[in-house]
Amino acid sequence: MRLLLLGGTEFVGRAVTEAALERGWEVTVFHRGTHAAPEGVRVLHGDRLAEGGLAALAEGEWDAVVDTWSGSPAVVRDSARLLAGRVGRYGYVSSRSVYAFPAPAGANEEGPLVEGSMDATDVPYAESKRGGELAALDAFGDRALLLRAGLIVGPYENIGRLPWWLGRIARGGPVLAPGPRDLPLQFIDVRDLAAWTLDALAAGLGGAYDVVSVPGHTTMGGLLEACVRVTGSDAELRWTEPEAIAAAGIEPWGDLPFWIPPGELYDAMHGSDVSKALDAGLRCRPAAETVADTWAWLRSIGGRAPQRPDRPVVGLDPEREAKVLGG
Repeated sequence: MRLLLLGGTEFVGRAVTEAALERGWEVTVFHRGTHAAPEGVRVLHGDRLAEGGLAALAEGEWDAVVDTWSGSPAVVRDSARLLAGRVGRYGYVSSRSVYAFPAPAGANEEGPLVEGSMDATDVPYAESKRGGELAALDAFGDRALLLRAGLIVGPYENIGRLPWWLGRIARGGPVLAPGPRDLPLQFIDVRDLAAWTLDALAAGLGGAYDVVSVPGHTTMGGLLEACVRVTGSDAELRWTEPEAIAAAGIEPWGDLPFWIPPGELYDAMHGSDVSKALDAGLRCRPAAETVADTWAWLRSIGGRAPQRPDRPVVGLDPEREAKVLGG
């Protein structure tokens, strides 16, 4: 397989690139040159936001492309149109955020979607991802594979969610652990997302797939206790009810990554029916393995994860945490 990665140097793109190289695929990475591409790829440079920025893609043929773009849908539109006659299949890494809120527990790919336009240039995240989907469909039709990922974690994470929990727990001491302890979580290891993406492209799949683990892949307790084990920390998890957390003005998701108290938002984020992807071969490794491998990666780069400049920094301020815990 000849694969073109639009991106390919960070998080999802890098995981897909490395997985393709491991399979012996011929990989071309098109990127701005800000970060080094993995060894073994052919590199093309260009800025998708600049006039003439796609010039390096004017020639060449590939069996498939994977596009991880999360900004302006018009960028996906221009790239997809340029490549449509020279690429077999277009894999667009979208998001379950494209579903109209509130998506109930048990919702699947048939759920109602947010409005979107492939010609949009500056719209919120959900509308951007839906516009990107429409752009891929416009250029590739049933050759477009829409990967509606849920919460993505694992090595190379540059959003900060699992790295924040690992760093916080590694520091030890009393830790605000948001309850209930048995609250089920749903997410996907980036390497499992990458593997299934390549499998699906090779199999000629098209259309939309929710690509995330089954609900209850682990729990808040399972996740944080795994962090304690792999870091060897003396951290004391102090389980705290959602009401106390809300009363302290602490925000779900942003202040306490992964965690959303039971309710509509929780159902939308952690309650997707992923039967379609499972039937098409999706397999998710144990959460404990994801935690351990992410910790090993963090240690290998000095303990501090990279941070995407277009995403907010996550995690609870130590002073606010101590105040809630009475310290």
